Amino acid sequence: MGKITGFLELERVDRDYLPVEERLKNYNEFVIPLGDKGTRDQAARCMDCGVPYCHNGCPVNNQIPDWNDLVYKGEWLKALKNLHSTNNFPEFTGRICPAPCEASCTLNIPDTPVNIKSIECAIVDKGWEEGWITPQVNPDKTGKRVAVIGSGPAGMACAQQLARAGHDVHLYEKNLKVGGLMRYGIPDFKMEKRHIDRRVAQMQAEGVTVHAGVHVGYDVAIADLVEQYDAVALAGGAEKPRDLPIPGRELDGIHFAMEFLPQQNRRVSDEPFNARPILATGKHVVVIGGGDTGSDCIGTSNRHGAASVTQIEIMPMPPEKENKALVWPNWPLKLRTSSSHEEGVSRDFAVATIAFEGKDGKVTALNCARADEKFQPIPGTEFQLKADLVLLAMGFVGPVQDGMVKAAGVDLDRRGNVLADMVRYKTSKEKIFSCGDMRRGQSLVVWAIREGRQCARSIDEWLMGKTDLPR
Repeated sequence: MGKITGFLELERVDRDYLPVEERLKNYNEFVIPLGDKGTRDQAARCMDCGVPYCHNGCPVNNQIPDWNDLVYKGEWLKALKNLHSTNNFPEFTGRICPAPCEASCTLNIPDTPVNIKSIECAIVDKGWEEGWITPQVNPDKTGKRVAVIGSGPAGMACAQQLARAGHDVHLYEKNLKVGGLMRYGIPDFKMEKRHIDRRVAQMQAEGVTVHAGVHVGYDVAIADLVEQYDAVALAGGAEKPRDLPIPGRELDGIHFAMEFLPQQNRRVSDEPFNARPILATGKHVVVIGGGDTGSDCIGTSNRHGAASVTQIEIMPMPPEKENKALVWPNWPLKLRTSSSHEEGVSRDFAVATIAFEGKDGKVTALNCARADEKFQPIPGTEFQLKADLVLLAMGFVGPVQDGMVKAAGVDLDRRGNVLADMVRYKTSKEKIFSCGDMRRGQSLVVWAIREGRQCARSIDEWLMGKTDLPR
């Protein structure tokens, strides 16, 4: 490394946020970059440890020490090329990945990991600013046609890699714009959608044909695509939400998070939608579910001007700090407080929701109780929460099977995901492959990118008998 003693001399300094009162006024990103010098100083902290555990912590196996060293030396273009060698979209992961690489960093043992995520984001943002990121067009065409269904990060990565291998790639998306839940589920204040738009423009320049607003399984038959193309990749995500079938579930004002969040994203981008508006303005909001989606509901509700926001979770409250001797370098279970939590919310754990109460057909309250170790309500601990709007953010149970998945006739695993092995990504049907959340279940953007890249490699090898795409 360029700065052998950097980790001893320089403190960890991360990106800052705009003040809460300022950022709640809009849906713009509010992270303040470190700047060139600040980023180089943080890159200098990478300690050249003998075993770079960050490699294993990162699902796409980013060569983190290498581009940290290049940033420290001021060789930003080389750092960008190295970063792109493993990750098609580092501006996505640099904004919305929870950074398991930092949990695996050797410097995380004393709670001062290298700011890997911030450095990654700075590298790619500089690449766009300097005009270094341009289409990579393969002039040697193979004559093979591939359909990729689903344009989330897995589908985007798969399509881009296949186009760069010289195939004629067609990307199908049921919504009007590309991006999947990255576009419609993740709020703009976490990632503005211009980042997706310029990647789509790059992919189109590289030869990817986008078919937006085409719902495969309804607007076009999957059997027709299998017949028309040499290979088909199913990358439709895992969008089936976990429900809460308790008394009062039918009351007005109870919605899945993915009914609530996409509406706001469409408002921000001036994209029309036909559903009845779901707004938190002036309402007492209860978010059920303690993960990232629940956090996004909190941030969006506060920007709507909610009267109050409460988040409840059936799991017990995790510890504020993990036991490093037991869990490092693995991803730890610990209490995580997001920027949305800091904007205003009341959090409660080990809460079982027993029933919804309402008046005139509208929800007015939740009947709750403390949950035991089996997640069952404890008698005598009942209490009530006032609620005008309830958002169910309890995760996803797998891909939507009606339509494309059923019509394709592919085998499913015991959890209802499309069954495809993690080496070849081949399904039980000839010519059909699958990757991303549709294959592995709901997961991280960085895992989706990894799977899309590896699926593309497998398809290329299957079509051509060999492949030069990276593993």
